[in-house]
Amino acid sequence: MAEEQFIELEGRVIQVLPGTMFRVELPNKHVVLGRISGKLRKNFIKIIVGDWVRVEMDPSDITQARIVYRLRNNEAAALRPARTGGGGQRRGGSRRR
Repeated sequence: MAEEQFIELEGRVIQVLPGTMFRVELPNKHVVLGRISGKLRKNFIKIIVGDWVRVEMDPSDITQARIVYRLRNNEAAALRPARTGGGGQRRGGSRRR
């Protein structure tokens, strides 16, 4: 039998649902329902809102996905949108408290 082909994408967790399910927003703004894979469950990998994850999707049903990996901060830095504005300077008084 032929092995099934999966679509593999990275996305950001936008909502935590009961039963180890998550809403994941993909780079094209499509939102899918993600479930944790067995290895993440076995190794007690915690996923919270704002985490970047790698998901696998079946081409026949693109509304659901399997979360197979949680990206580390340095891996996800390339995926985050660039910040605009701000500047990082404090407003108000000249001395720190």
